[in-house]
Amino acid sequence: MKNLPLDPQLFVKNRERFVAKMQPHSIAIINSNDELPTNGDALYKFKQNSDLYWLTGIEQEDTMVIFYPDNPDPKYREVLVLVRPNELKEKWDGHRLRKDEAYAVSGMSTVVWLDSLDALLQQWIHEATNIYLNTNENNRKSNLVPVRDYRYAQEMKLRYPLHNYLRAAPIFKELRSSKTPEEIQVMQVAMDITEKTFRRLLKFIKPGVGEHEIHAEIMHEFLRNRANGEAYGSIIASGDRARTLHYVANNQECKAGELVLMDFGAEYGGYNADLTRTVPVSGKFTPRQKEVYNACLHLHNYAKNILKPGLTIGKYHEMVGEEATREFIKLGLLTEADVKNQDPEVPAYRKYLYHGISHHLGVDVHDLGPSFYQPIPEGAVLTVEPGIYIEQEQMGIRIENNIWVKSSGNVDLMKNIPITVEEIEALMNA
Repeated sequence: MKNLPLDPQLFVKNRERFVAKMQPHSIAIINSNDELPTNGDALYKFKQNSDLYWLTGIEQEDTMVIFYPDNPDPKYREVLVLVRPNELKEKWDGHRLRKDEAYAVSGMSTVVWLDSLDALLQQWIHEATNIYLNTNENNRKSNLVPVRDYRYAQEMKLRYPLHNYLRAAPIFKELRSSKTPEEIQVMQVAMDITEKTFRRLLKFIKPGVGEHEIHAEIMHEFLRNRANGEAYGSIIASGDRARTLHYVANNQECKAGELVLMDFGAEYGGYNADLTRTVPVSGKFTPRQKEVYNACLHLHNYAKNILKPGLTIGKYHEMVGEEATREFIKLGLLTEADVKNQDPEVPAYRKYLYHGISHHLGVDVHDLGPSFYQPIPEGAVLTVEPGIYIEQEQMGIRIENNIWVKSSGNVDLMKNIPITVEEIEALMNA
């Protein structure tokens, strides 16, 4: 990773939280992701399993974590499994972690080499009653490739068919959705790098610049500030392309009089930022652009103000939708008759705001969290990102900040990033 070393206590605390949720006489086994081929002998850039990273901070392939709190030998109650360093492989692929280096990252003192694990693991499992295994229980998951978690679960059930198997995923969903202060400290660095990048862009954008050039400026500022790269594929959408939510072509010219919607965020230390701002290519909003932008900013601030622990995402979206309806009537996009005659299953405002307002953010950009109808937990980090998309005016505006939800008062992790019409225009014309 390009980031400076993180405090291993972040991962120590995460492990303590996980182990506290395990049933007695249980062992938990968490695997790293696969290395995946592209074409020929090439591999995709390795991306660590998010749960394993959350527990250890280790990014290396062929890694495992094993928890056995009731192990009679205290040394093996928490075990990090690594691939044994190989001199020849290191000549090709680079350095692999030694035990002392892994300890410095993770705070885990017991390291076992992968090629010596089987004999130890068999003994531990025979003494345990329950086996926790991990799977990707994301409701949006559509990948049917049999990845390592699922292959490993099948293998374990064949080898040890009479044990009681438990799902680790519900524990991760509960714990990862509520961020510790140590996690927020790392996320704030990602937010601050994203702020520096946005301020750079305000000085760079002008008529005739290419979306790809804006993207290049983002990458430059991320890397020079030790971000590990983009949290996700940056969206640089000028003109009518801003109405395409996941526009990533980033290959058109930004023209005078247009707006450019930029949705991007830095990834630092395994944690992500997620910012959206919409700015005028010429450095000044037209009266209509300003009117719609301020309506979107009003929705953004309204959503931030009502967000609190205990509220469900479903109820929250409903409340923001009602406020959006009132704003869209003021903008002349909807009439009272439109609202009166709307289909309750597809409210009229959905024509101009057709996505959700928030998602959980953390180690994953769409991080783990409770379902649509479960309460938002204390300590969750949520995006707040209302948008207004008007086909007949070829205009799309979205405004997004990242909020740490606290009963004592929410913390806007992007509070220092320019957001008002006046701030944006002043900086673009400085």
